[in-house]
Amino acid sequence: MDIRELEKTALDVRIGIIKALHNAGSGHPGGSLSAADIVTALYFEEMNVDPKDPQMKGRDKCVFSKGHAGPAQLSAMGTAGFFDMDDFTTNLRKIGSKFQGHPNTKIPGIEMATGSLGQGFSAAAGMAMANKLDKDPGRVYAVLGDGELQEGIIWEAAMSAAHYSLDNLVAIVDHNGLQIDGRNDDVMKVSPVGDKFAGFGWNVIEIDGHDMQQILDAFAKARECKGRPTVIIAETIKGKGVSFMEDQAGWHGKAPDDEQTQQALGELEAAKAAL
Repeated sequence: MDIRELEKTALDVRIGIIKALHNAGSGHPGGSLSAADIVTALYFEEMNVDPKDPQMKGRDKCVFSKGHAGPAQLSAMGTAGFFDMDDFTTNLRKIGSKFQGHPNTKIPGIEMATGSLGQGFSAAAGMAMANKLDKDPGRVYAVLGDGELQEGIIWEAAMSAAHYSLDNLVAIVDHNGLQIDGRNDDVMKVSPVGDKFAGFGWNVIEIDGHDMQQILDAFAKARECKGRPTVIIAETIKGKGVSFMEDQAGWHGKAPDDEQTQQALGELEAAKAAL
C-alpha cells in the first residue's frame, strides 16, 4: 500500500473511532486518535499478520499497553478485516459485546487484555523473550502512552528487554504530551524520554508520529538493529484530525455528542477527500 493509501486508511481508522465512541457514549478519543497513524502502519504495512488466521504461527504481535486507547487498535483491525467493522462501531462498550472499553482476548487477533498501565509492555517483553527461546521469527510491537511511562513497571521491563537483547521487540511511545489530568510534565515529568530509554540500553528513534513515511522508515530501521530492542518515540497530537479535540486534555476520556460527532466526521471525510 502506498503512502497516500495508508494516509486515507488512517482517516478511515479515525472515522471508526469517532463512530464507535459516539455510539458507546463513553471512551477515550484523544489518545486513540493520536495513535491512528501508528496502528495503520502496523496493521497495513509493517506486521506479518493474517486477518483470516489471527493465530497464525510465526505471526507478529501487537500489544496495546495503553489499553484505554484500544479503539484505535480495534478500528484498525476492523478496517483490516479481523472482524465486522459495523459490529465494532455499533457495539463497543455494550453489555454482552466482545468489544469492551479496553482490548480483550475474546476478540480474534488481540494478544493480551490490557488496561492496567505498564502491564502490556511487560507482557510484550515476555512474548519477545519467548519468541527468542522458541526460535519464532515473529516480532512484538508494544504501543505505550507517554503518561504510562510514569509507571515503575515500564522501566523494569525496559531494563529486562535490554539485558536479554530483545531485538525482536519494538516499543512505540505515543508522545502526545497529555494525560487525563493535564500536561505530563505538570503531573509527573517523564521527559527526556529518549535519554531515559537510551540509558537502559535501547536503540532510540524519534519521529513525527503523524508522518507516515517517517513511521515506516522507523520500523525499517528497527528491523536493522541487532542485539538490542528499539523504541520509537512518536511525537503526536492528542485528538489528531478533529480540530476541537486536538491538544486538549479534556478529550482524554469523553465521547462526542451528536453535534460534535457530525463535525468530527465532516472534518475527517473532508481530509480524506483532499488526499
